[in-house]
Amino acid sequence: MNAESGLVAAVRNARLQDFVGVAERIRGDIIRTPLLPCTSGTKTIRLKAECLQPLGSFKIRAAASVLQTMDPGDLERGVATASAGNFAQGLGLAAKRRGIALTVHAPDSAAKVKLEAIRGLGARIVMHPFADWWSIMTTRETGADDGVFIHPVCEAGVILGNGSIGLELAEDWPEMDTVVIPFGGGGLSSGIALALRALSRKVRIVACEVETSTALTAAFAANAPVRVERHPSFVDGIGSNGVLEEMWPLVKELIDDVVVVTLSEVKAAVRVLALRHHLIAEGAGAAALAAALSPRCKGTNVAAVITGGNIDAAVLCPILSGADV
Repeated sequence: MNAESGLVAAVRNARLQDFVGVAERIRGDIIRTPLLPCTSGTKTIRLKAECLQPLGSFKIRAAASVLQTMDPGDLERGVATASAGNFAQGLGLAAKRRGIALTVHAPDSAAKVKLEAIRGLGARIVMHPFADWWSIMTTRETGADDGVFIHPVCEAGVILGNGSIGLELAEDWPEMDTVVIPFGGGGLSSGIALALRALSRKVRIVACEVETSTALTAAFAANAPVRVERHPSFVDGIGSNGVLEEMWPLVKELIDDVVVVTLSEVKAAVRVLALRHHLIAEGAGAAALAAALSPRCKGTNVAAVITGGNIDAAVLCPILSGADV
């Protein structure tokens, strides 16, 4: 059985008790984030404020979950991951609490605030040009013996941990008919979708991308992962050169629609979140609100997952003042 079919088989038929069990095991690592009302037009929008998690990102759920599934003997070697920042922070915190050494392979586009937080947790960071970093994401080969490699997306434990958000959404808002999720690698959208399916909840799963990197949109158009050109922007937490082959069977099956938003729409959403709702969101997190507010997003009761709040002050301040970034 190859890696792709192994991952799919491990999570596709996950039962409700699997998600509930993970949620119980990571309870001490996370907080149950609120679902906040959001001013909008014809839709009812609520904000799943994962930016309020420890270290400002939903990734702590996935990181704590995957470490729970690993053999303690393997963890003695230490662990390594590839991350633009948020997964590494979550893994760094979870690993530090358990006394596990961590090496993080990061792209040169990673936000400084995220890198500083990772170092503050005691992790070692190795920087790479984005193309080389993406190669690590697709091959899991870091070029060094730096511990057991934990993929930030393509791990059953990661996807099940992310599914805990789906459980909370379903409990907090039974009337929800749509959930908007920023698309990076697909682990978050897959986890939420699978948890809702395990609950027998019929909710539309809408992924959102930014105009500077539309790998999922291109994959749906071609009915297969294809390489796209990624243009760097202040939205550093999502976007890639293509959909991961391991994740394609899941995202193809589970995601109902994709909404692409502009950088201007994301900036406006950052301002709305900060000035009206007192939430600090990075570009990837704000993209969910931008998509939910867009007429391109269909739905009546729409939850937007604000995935993270780790944004450099040098980026946030000009956005809030209306200046160019």
